[in-house]
Amino acid sequence: MLDWDLPSPFILNYRVDPVHIDSLNHVNNAVYVGWCQEAGWAHSQALGLGIEEYRQLDTAMAIRHADYDYINAAYLNDDLQLGTWLSYCDGRLQLERRFQLVRNSDGSCLMRARWRLVSICISSGKARRMPPDFVNLYGGAVVSPAEN
Repeated sequence: MLDWDLPSPFILNYRVDPVHIDSLNHVNNAVYVGWCQEAGWAHSQALGLGIEEYRQLDTAMAIRHADYDYINAAYLNDDLQLGTWLSYCDGRLQLERRFQLVRNSDGSCLMRARWRLVSICISSGKARRMPPDFVNLYGGAVVSPAEN
C-alpha cells in the first residue's frame, strides 16, 4: 500500500527505460514533467474532457504556474506510479492539480508537483469563465487536500 498525499489518486504506471536516463544515470527531471502532462490529460479524458470537448467548447485549462519538488531519484528498471488529483476549483477561472510520483519497490516519494491552471478561450487565448461542463466535471472531481 503506497502512502498517497491525498485519497483516491488517478494513477498512471511507468517503468524506467534507458530513454528516460540522463548523463547522471537517473531519470531526467524533464521526463517527470512530461509524465505529469500525460497524467493530467489522461485524468481529464477519464473525466470526460478531452481535446475534442475543449475544441467544441472553445475553452481549455492552461497552466499558469507549475511547481515541481524533486525529492528522490528514479533509476533504470524502477516501476513507478504517478498519482494526480484535482485539489481546487473556484467554478470560475481557476483549477489546481497535484501530482505525486512514488517508487513501487520501497514506497519512496520521488516527486511532488502542483499546477495552477486558468480557463482560457482557445480561439483568443484570453481568460474565459469555465463552461458548466468544466465546473461540473472538474469541480465534482476535487479532492480536498490536507494541510500542506
